Formats: sequence, structure tokens, C-alpha cells
Amino acid sequence: MTPGHGSTVDGVLRRSARRTPARVAVEYRDRTWTYEEFDAAVSRAASVLLDQGLAPGDRVGAYGHNSDAYLLGFLACARAGLVHVPVNQNLTGDDLAYLVGQSGSTLVLTDPDLADRLPDGVRTLTLRDAEGSLLDLLASAPAHDGPEPRSEDLVQLLYTSGTTDLPKGAMMTHRALVHEYLSAITALDLGAGDRPAHSLPLYHSAQMHVFLLPYLAVGARNIILDAPDGDRLFDLIEAGRVDSLFAPPTVWIGLANRPDFGTRDLGGLRKAYYGASIMPVPVLERLRERLPELAFYNCFGQSEIGPLATVLAPDEHDGRMDSCGRPVLFVDARVVDEDGKDVPDGTSGEIVYRSPQLCEGYWDKPEETAEAFRHGWFHSGDLAVKDAQGYFTIVDRVKDVINSGGVLVASRQVEDALYTHPAVAEVAVVGLPDERWIEAVTAVVVRRGEVTEAELIDHAREKLAHFKAPKRVVFVDTLPRNASGKILKRELRDRFAGS
Repeated sequence: MTPGHGSTVDGVLRRSARRTPARVAVEYRDRTWTYEEFDAAVSRAASVLLDQGLAPGDRVGAYGHNSDAYLLGFLACARAGLVHVPVNQNLTGDDLAYLVGQSGSTLVLTDPDLADRLPDGVRTLTLRDAEGSLLDLLASAPAHDGPEPRSEDLVQLLYTSGTTDLPKGAMMTHRALVHEYLSAITALDLGAGDRPAHSLPLYHSAQMHVFLLPYLAVGARNIILDAPDGDRLFDLIEAGRVDSLFAPPTVWIGLANRPDFGTRDLGGLRKAYYGASIMPVPVLERLRERLPELAFYNCFGQSEIGPLATVLAPDEHDGRMDSCGRPVLFVDARVVDEDGKDVPDGTSGEIVYRSPQLCEGYWDKPEETAEAFRHGWFHSGDLAVKDAQGYFTIVDRVKDVINSGGVLVASRQVEDALYTHPAVAEVAVVGLPDERWIEAVTAVVVRRGEVTEAELIDHAREKLAHFKAPKRVVFVDTLPRNASGKILKRELRDRFAGS
């Protein structure tokens, strides 16, 4: 390969630093970094990591909370030629040991309150708030002057969320992620003048690769928050410091259910991005009614494609709010049957992709890689319908479709029907083993008002064919979800299967 192409993740920051060195790049709590300062810190942090005895290609786990140091650690790995392995900071025990062990991470970047959770014998480097941490070592570290990574080198293992089975490490190259950044910038209208807040976990591909890194590429000012705290977000919006926000549907639902949602001055919010799981149409309608001037973007995809695959733009919502839009710049998508052949428009099938954004396969899982890339396209595991205008609508995850009496029922359709009841705050529909029905359509509901099981079943029957309505409703205080907001239906199926 001819050197100097610069299609690397860390090159995104380097170019912005040369273009606008004095502009603020990152804010976190009381720390503020200009683009020039942050780029220089990345070079020094790369030296710190290599001084730990690491070599290009080694995997480095990242088990930490949101912070500027977390972002610094990722970009330093990229510049040093290391492979970053983001790990959900809520994992413990066997789940945590599995990701660290399966990835072969030889060092884990962590925070002081998390280090004790890691398996015995795992070497760690604290990110911040401790003597000898990555931030602490920057002052005495030289700038990295080693060879630049190549665009085809691995830069990250993005582990799938594991909502249905064990997580798999999608092998992402520099080239794949840089392509995805450009797709995000063009499809989501990201600009240097935007004022984004990044409140979702940075270990998750959506917050990091659809928003934070693309916003660094265009030179925006980025506020990193510890969590999607409604009080903090509303204060920043009212103060004019934030006008762009990404959140999964569960967070938007939480914000919309706040008692002060109708009274706070949120007019300064210009762009609202949602994704990571399917947004219930009734919830989106309530949000748009409350904030009619707010531009909503539906972002859909999965870790293996970087993760952005399709976008429904603000001017495309009317009349198709259940759609996830059309493919972004570098993504080609089709809807196929079990043999990999195109199905007619309007017919349900699996959505498959070809794209330079795609992963190279799954880390140390050749059989799963071959299965996912059969017929020469990546098989997403999502059931979708495409219309004649090229818009895709996700019906369900293949593994979440319910076989009730031999008839397939999409859980999303049942959930949307139940969300129209005013006493339903959140709902997840799953299929539970049943001697008569094979799988019984079961709604797991978080209430925000008084309602009975019979009332909800009757309400669903008014909206749906009777065979699609829940056979059973279970009430819970909360729904299990991962940090990106996806509801863990596998846990619900396991929990209620024998009850």
C-alpha cells in the first residue's frame, strides 16, 4: 500500500486539529480541550500505551464510564495501531470475563471504581482520577512518532449487544469506520455549528461512531455527559449550549414522561436523533406534537456496519413514521428470502447489506462469519419490508418473531398497538412456550396508570386481529435493557418461560 492516504480513525481528529486548532473540541465536566490540545494528547497517550509493552495489533479492552479520557483512550489506540475493545461498563462476572478473554485483550483501560470487577490476572491502566492514570501520564510522555496504521488495519472489535445470544466481536477496520463517518455526516446533516451533547455510553457504537467521531470530523464543539440525565440535558438546552441530541427510544420515552417535559423551554433543541431500537410510533407522535419545530431523524443499523445503515430524514417522516428510511451513502441494501433471492416490494424478508462500512467478520468465529456473509451479502437478522420508493420498514428481529398457532406475529406491531393506551409507559412483547399455541403472544408492561390485564388485551383486540393480540399480560416495574437502550427480550423470555 502507498503510504499517506490517511484513511484512519485518528486521522479524522488530526485533520480537524490542523484546520481549526483553536476551536473547542471536547468538554467534559470542568475540562475543556481545543482540537490542537486534544490531538496532541492523543499522540502522547499513544506513546503511553506502547510503553506498556503493547505492539500494533494487540487488543486493548476499554471498561470505563463516559469521559474525555475514554475518548482519548480510543483515539490513542487507533494512532498506535492497537485494536480497541469497548466493553459495557455494567457487565460483571462471567459476562465481563467472556469479552475480555474472547477478545484476547492484554491490557484493559478502566476507571478506579470498576477495576476490582475485572478477572484476576488482567493487566489494567486507569484512565483518570488516579496517580499513574492515562491522563496523569500525559504530561511526561513524548508524542508518538511511530508508523501510521494502514486503512485496512483493524481498529476496533465491536461486540454485538447479545440481546439474543452470546456477543460476537465485529472486526472493524479504519477504512470501514471512516466510510461510516462520512455516511453519518451526509445523512444526518452534521455540521461544525451544531452543539451536540453525547450522553449515551461511549462503549456503544451509535454514540461513538454515528455522532461523536463524525462531529469531531466536521469540527463541532462536543459536550460529553456521564449519562442521559434529564435535568442536566434540559438545563443545557435551555442555556443554549446544546441543540443536537441522540437517544434511544427508551430515553426519549423517559424524557417525554417527565413532569416538566411540557413546561421547560426546549425550543433551542434543533435536531433529535433516535435509534438503537425501534421507536414506537405513538411515542414519536407525542414528541412531534410537543416540539413541532424539532427535526427528527431515525437512525437504523447494527454494530457490524459501523453501525449506521439507513436514515429517515425529518422531511420524510410524514406518512411513514414507522419506516427506518433509505440506505446511507455507502450502504447497499436488499430484502431477501431464505435462499438469498429478492422478494417483491411490500413483502417481508431479511434485510442484507453490502458496504465498505461492513466488518471483516467476527473475531475468532469463522463459522458465524461464514453464516452471516452467505450468498455474498451480510445477513442482518432483521425482518424488513421495502416499498417502491426504496424506503425500508423493520418488521422485527428474525429471532423475535412469534410463532403463534403456526401464524407468525411481529412483536413490534403488537407493541405499537399497546403504546396507544394511556396507561402503558413501556412494553415489550415476546413469545413464551405454550402447548396449544406453540408460542403465546405475551406483553410485558410497565404501567403509568391503573389498568388491568383484561383491559389491555381488549384494547389490543380493537387495534389488531385477535390472533395477534396478547394471550397474556405481565406487569413489571422496569424492563431489562442494555446501556444503549435495547430491551433484552432474551431475559424476559427466560424469566417468564416457566411462569
